[in-house]
Amino acid sequence: MLGFGAFLLCSGLCLQQMIPAQPGLLPKPSLQALPGSLVPLKTQVTIRCQGPPGADLYRLEKLRSGIYQDQPVLFIPAMEERFAGCYRCSYQNGSRWSPPSDRLELVATGVYANKPSLSAQPSPAVSPGTEVTLQCRSQYSFDQFALYKEGAAAPQKGSEKQYWADFPITAVTVAHSGTYRCYSFSSKLPYLWSAPSDPLELVVTGERAADQARPFLPTRIPRLLPPRTGRRDLEKGTELKFEKQGGNWQHYTKGNLVRICIGVVILILLVGLLAEDWHSRKKPLPHRVRPIRRPLPPLPQTQKPHSQQDGGRPDGPNQGRHQ
Repeated sequence: MLGFGAFLLCSGLCLQQMIPAQPGLLPKPSLQALPGSLVPLKTQVTIRCQGPPGADLYRLEKLRSGIYQDQPVLFIPAMEERFAGCYRCSYQNGSRWSPPSDRLELVATGVYANKPSLSAQPSPAVSPGTEVTLQCRSQYSFDQFALYKEGAAAPQKGSEKQYWADFPITAVTVAHSGTYRCYSFSSKLPYLWSAPSDPLELVVTGERAADQARPFLPTRIPRLLPPRTGRRDLEKGTELKFEKQGGNWQHYTKGNLVRICIGVVILILLVGLLAEDWHSRKKPLPHRVRPIRRPLPPLPQTQKPHSQQDGGRPDGPNQGRHQ
């Protein structure tokens, strides 16, 4: 019984490795513009859709235009106003299509020659923890403004008033220091922006800024080693501990869940077989037939000696007869 259960367990584990992941939702691809999504007119840009290896077909489309191509890469040698817009992509594996990627807003800059101005109130040099407001102002009645920091993933948009927009920073940190530019545009043409403003350098000053500006150093944590360990072994036993922030590393596929379920079912079967074997060992032994004890035959009786009254004659049928 135990050998049979072990055979089932081994067979199930082998089957678990052989069964492929069950079909489910395909991961969505990523879409990016290189070198960036803010593209000055007459400069080149590449839009790239990235999916898993082995994808059969890609579909890259420009929304609200009906224009698409079945290729993962769109190379634009010279940016024009007609290329500006919102893009997305997906891919096909077999007969299944993946979910669409996140939208990519490709913006043409320099469409309007008059650039806005950018200023910092009260000053571009601020202390940590204080408040500063970056104000973007235009000579024309644009109702949309965008503030962009060099190295940021996307610009920050604002539409407070016509002619200008305020971008407040309530608590300044060293992370806010850097080079900023702003753009102006119309809400009717959201992907056609003006030329960028002159750069504004935001400087964070003070002792607290110097403390925050120190680079992050990994912490050395020595391992616990047994006694009589030399210094050289202790140096080998140290390890670097890095803190990773903001990452999403929990990616559970449907195939992994299927494998876990198969393992649980096999484990339940094995426990059931063990319980059945244990229960069978506790059953009482079959009833044994007891032998029938028959009474023994009576022992033969011994004859008593004759007394003198009888004359020493044995009893017999002629005892009462006289000669």
